[in-house]
Amino acid sequence: MHRRDGRHGRACRGTGEEGRFRTWLALLVVLALTAGVVATYRYDLADRWFPRDPAGPVDPTTVAPPPGLDLPPVTDPAPLAAPLGVDATIDKAAVRAALAPYLRDDDLGDHVLAAVSGLSGGPTYTFGRGTAVPASTTKLLTALATLATIDPATTYATRVVREGRRVVLVGGGDPLLASAPPDADREAGEPAAWPARADLTTLARQTAESLLAAGVTSVRLRYDDSLFTGPAVNPSWPDSYLPDGVVAPISALWADQGRPEEGTGRVADPPRAAAEIFARELARAGVAVAGRPAPRTAGATAEQVAEVRSAPVSQLVEHALLVSDNEATEVLMRHLALATGAAGSSAEGTRAVLAVLDRLGVPTQRVRLRDGSGLSRKNLIPPATLLGVLRQAATGAPALRPVLTGLPVAGFTGSLTSRFANGPAEGRGRVRAKTGTLTGVSSLAGVVTTVGGTPMLFVLMTDEVALADTLDARADLDAAASALAACECAGTVEP
Repeated sequence: MHRRDGRHGRACRGTGEEGRFRTWLALLVVLALTAGVVATYRYDLADRWFPRDPAGPVDPTTVAPPPGLDLPPVTDPAPLAAPLGVDATIDKAAVRAALAPYLRDDDLGDHVLAAVSGLSGGPTYTFGRGTAVPASTTKLLTALATLATIDPATTYATRVVREGRRVVLVGGGDPLLASAPPDADREAGEPAAWPARADLTTLARQTAESLLAAGVTSVRLRYDDSLFTGPAVNPSWPDSYLPDGVVAPISALWADQGRPEEGTGRVADPPRAAAEIFARELARAGVAVAGRPAPRTAGATAEQVAEVRSAPVSQLVEHALLVSDNEATEVLMRHLALATGAAGSSAEGTRAVLAVLDRLGVPTQRVRLRDGSGLSRKNLIPPATLLGVLRQAATGAPALRPVLTGLPVAGFTGSLTSRFANGPAEGRGRVRAKTGTLTGVSSLAGVVTTVGGTPMLFVLMTDEVALADTLDARADLDAAASALAACECAGTVEP
């Protein structure tokens, strides 16, 4: 009995070991097959080892359709719209009919000017005669002259240089230099600031890093805003502009375009205010600043410690036009003057604008220009000059194109975001125009694409608007531009 039980026990143990062996063997086979399938899929081994089409891809047009499927013949599609060309003719009578109900509205006052043309040639349609106060459509002249003279990729540096234990903050004429990184307080989901801004806080941190690495823990701070010359406040601007915070004194060194860190308006001395912000941030970064910042021209041999650079000129121009930035435009005009070899003043800047426009063939005979932004009520411009500027931007060198791409889109962007609520709906999205607004003055100048796909340049100006009619006059000009968008104003496209 004992031996039988023993043999029985050995038989049971043998059967168990054999079963476990078979189980592990089956599991290994399954794992190997699974790995093979995964590898084949992951590394496209099937296509490599067993190519289904060794001859290469098949042209789908050579494959016959399934039996019983009747397909129409393949033909070339019709164009979505007539091709755009600079020589598209404009129907003068159609333009006149589209604009007439708006240009004769009493809300516009007694002095209304208008001009419409294709992208080439002279005006097709004109209304009124003479010149008008242009307000911010003046920025179109400054923008075109700047891009025609300065490389659009140019950037402007705000630098810190060292002279022993003294450092100098040197303004390079960055019109958008900020006090702090613009995105520092940006909430999640909010778009980043455009164009990108250089800022004094970042510059201070870079400066501190460099100074501390050299063993310097305390400095005296000076600031240099000598790049620009002449009056910081244009003599042709009303005396109320500065105390009312309409515009800052124009400087090659400032923070946030001369706006105070708290409150509204503009600071009286933007360079000093910028230097004080820099001093505070330098101290926070670990370098003590002895005394208060004072003005000083940096020496030519001073050692550069750090710098931050502006957005490129092309983006600065687009920004200035998009939001009608007065300060940025005035700074760009001074850079234009410097680029022509003149002093960086407002007076030299206006002379440079007119000289460049003359060289480009833009008519300037009756233009009177006192600033670059249009804040001066002493500016006078005829519609033909604005048309000439727009035409150069549309058909001239590619470097000039930011004049058009910077124009606000009616009902969507920039200074036209909340406009074009009335009038023909076709204007929204089809009109891109620079606005111009002063008390008693309203203007629009830009490009409109009609519902038929024809681009037209247009200028609408009025400078004798009663104060009570300000908003109605602006709405009339918006509606007039919208009427051009809705107009069947195109003739034929000439070869």
